[in-house]
Amino acid sequence: MKKTFFYILLSGTVAMTACKKNFLERQPLDGYSESSLWGSDKDALAAINGCYKDWESGLHLIYLDCGSDNAYNPYPWEGYTVLGSGNLTPNNTGDQRWSFTVIQKCNWFLAGVDKAKMDDKLRARMKGEARFLRAYQYFILTQLYGDVPLITTNITPAEANGSKRTPKTEVVKFIMDELTAVVPDLPASYTGNDVGRITSGAALALKARMALFTKQYDVCIAACNAIIATGTYKLYPVYGDLFRIQHKNNSEVILDVQYKENDVPFESLGVMPPASSGGWCSINPLQGLVDAYEMKNGKTIDDATSGYNADDPYNNRDPRLAATIIYPGAMYNGSYYNPINESSSDYYSPYGNSKSGYLVRKFTTDLSDYADMWNAGLNIIAIRYAEVLLSQAEAKIELNQLDNTMYTALDAIRTRAGMPVVDRAIYNTQTKLRELVRRERRVELAMEGLRWFDVQRWEIGDKVMNGTMYGARLGNVNATTGKLTLGTERILVEQRTFDIKKNYLWPVPQSERDINPGLSQNPLY
Repeated sequence: MKKTFFYILLSGTVAMTACKKNFLERQPLDGYSESSLWGSDKDALAAINGCYKDWESGLHLIYLDCGSDNAYNPYPWEGYTVLGSGNLTPNNTGDQRWSFTVIQKCNWFLAGVDKAKMDDKLRARMKGEARFLRAYQYFILTQLYGDVPLITTNITPAEANGSKRTPKTEVVKFIMDELTAVVPDLPASYTGNDVGRITSGAALALKARMALFTKQYDVCIAACNAIIATGTYKLYPVYGDLFRIQHKNNSEVILDVQYKENDVPFESLGVMPPASSGGWCSINPLQGLVDAYEMKNGKTIDDATSGYNADDPYNNRDPRLAATIIYPGAMYNGSYYNPINESSSDYYSPYGNSKSGYLVRKFTTDLSDYADMWNAGLNIIAIRYAEVLLSQAEAKIELNQLDNTMYTALDAIRTRAGMPVVDRAIYNTQTKLRELVRRERRVELAMEGLRWFDVQRWEIGDKVMNGTMYGARLGNVNATTGKLTLGTERILVEQRTFDIKKNYLWPVPQSERDINPGLSQNPLY
């Protein structure tokens, strides 16, 4: 809803890109109409492809954990520091997501596609794609802002600028109804150049996520069971490798943002590696996340019998720690990472290095995978099968259905990572299993853009996002062996505040309210 001319500009742009015909068959550039635009299935295909543009951003997904207790963004101008600090305002919204661009594209497509001369089954599939993409936008909007305008038709600029916020409950019902409706019209998979389009599995998986987030646990379990029953998806055998470019579109991926080197590249991989490897160090994992990983024997680090050694804190830990985070003493790109000694080029305090002593390894496991990390063809996963298994387990735990299916789902996640199965002697009550599944979600899905939503829906912000955020202990890393020598001082990263009456929602940007004075603001902003 940016400006009043937006919808006119959008319609013209999409129309132009949707009419790529043979030169001799083209009408004059100033003569397009709705009848000439929707001439064939090729026109419809071009139009639906336009709906995919910017439906999600890999950059948003990899940065969003900086708005949670998982990570810190040291550069305020990138738009994520303020998301974690609790200092959001209507005029300082950080990386705000209040956008209806994709929604309007989908509404425009759905209003016109019936005019195209094409196979009815293909038309139904394309409609399903557009309805999913629109539902996904509303999922993001409702999670971040609560009530938002529900716009399901191709409206005029005047109507857009006079829209009011619809209660979240109504928008959620719309999302769920849409996702249910499109499943029969979407294929289970695609081949060739169509890989990456919306599938029936993606619709079910988003439905399961939305149901879990809104405490519709029976609905969540049913959607997860439907996905599992298809046999389409399975956990990729090696946890760290499922994020590498040579394994993109693997068996675990349900939905991802597709990129292609040179043509439509992912230009943000370089924000993660150390400066000594040419990276920007923009995403700094926090100590709380590091501490969440269990010991390799399945015991938490606060268990006196776990074998945890505070002076050798990264040894014998859950393998997902090393696959996700570059920590002091870790081998990375040919050398041992040393952010904890001031004589090192990786030392945490200079501008351009990690401010926590930790960096993200996930997505950049091996920089030799890329000819240019600023021009990569790596797809960024938005939903994967592991999340489905975790959602099924969590929903069952919340309903106190502590059955073998729930344990099997958690065991599959853990054993794939190299961890032991769930200890039934310890995790045999709803309270203990809730503790376990929440920890499993945090470490399994770390740095994939879901942690903030979990903090929000579990209402734990005041417990995990208040006060001092810490990083690694200072000391030294032996450059030859990687052995740690740690002191007592720990890096202080940031002081944060979290107001439970305010910070579970983001503010509606003031710039949007200036355009549309009828938009109300979220509480205390």
